Amino acid sequence: MSETALRPSPISPTVDFSAEGIQHGFLRLPHSRDDSAWGSVMIPITVIKNGEGPTALLTGGNHGDEYEGPIALFDLARTLKLQDVSGRVIIVPAMNYPAFVAGTRTSPIDKGNLNRSFPGRPDGTVTPKIADYFQRELLPLADIVLDFHSGGKTLDFLPFCAAHILPDKAQEQKSFDLVEAFSAPYSMKMLEIDAVGMYDTAAEEMGKVFVTTELGGGGTATAKSAGIAKRGVLNLLRRAGIVAGEAEVVPTQWLDMPDGDCFSFAEDAGLIEPLVDMGEEVVKGQILARIYPLGRTGAAPLEVSARMDGILCARHFPGLVKAGDCVAVLAVVL
Repeated sequence: MSETALRPSPISPTVDFSAEGIQHGFLRLPHSRDDSAWGSVMIPITVIKNGEGPTALLTGGNHGDEYEGPIALFDLARTLKLQDVSGRVIIVPAMNYPAFVAGTRTSPIDKGNLNRSFPGRPDGTVTPKIADYFQRELLPLADIVLDFHSGGKTLDFLPFCAAHILPDKAQEQKSFDLVEAFSAPYSMKMLEIDAVGMYDTAAEEMGKVFVTTELGGGGTATAKSAGIAKRGVLNLLRRAGIVAGEAEVVPTQWLDMPDGDCFSFAEDAGLIEPLVDMGEEVVKGQILARIYPLGRTGAAPLEVSARMDGILCARHFPGLVKAGDCVAVLAVVL
């Protein structure tokens, strides 16, 4: 192992992960800058520990413009009672805190996408340093990892909880069991476009039971999507035996993303006209959207077609697209 890999993280927690009780504090990351020579990035964290039992690591704000997770976790951090916990719950509502306070997907400090920065570097810029701390300090503590996501400012999703198809089928089944317990309206066997550098991949390669979500989008939250997140995290903790009480299970529709044909991308920039609404069934070859060129009238729009049968589970959110933007995502109903 290289000298860099052995270097301690510059992040110091103000909480004691082994102490009993409830602690609210910070992960303090030194960050010298023009407006604060000896300043720090202060990432909020709550640790609730009550005796022996498994550890759940709960994270939101991996991307800073996704809000259902932070809402659910800030609420959980103030309401979860010590006597209801058996084990340990680590809550980080805004793991990419610089991006979260800026309302952007990536960090305004270094433009880092935290969910493409693992395993990180202790001697990198702010985003790789955060990734390194989770990789070497927090993930090893966890048995279960729940990382909240939604579509941010550029995508909108059907509300689903998800886990990945894994080589270790026992690990995979534990993840899918918690997805079902989360009880989102939809549950997804999820395929990533590119899993390199993801928090998901880091956790799964350590053998952790990893669950994620996509609960809406458009750079906001709704009462419904926030409610799904708040109910879901408690359901997951109860099913895992970490929090007392029965899970509030509701019916969920399982979906599958079998291969890359799920994804449709814009091949030119322009004004997008959706032709299919979320949750609607489509057949292979059906036109999902038209993209009109900007700056002239009379030109034929570019048509974006479905590459498989399925239902529309995600779409581009703003009215304008650029070449390469994801326009639509399809899934198969199981």
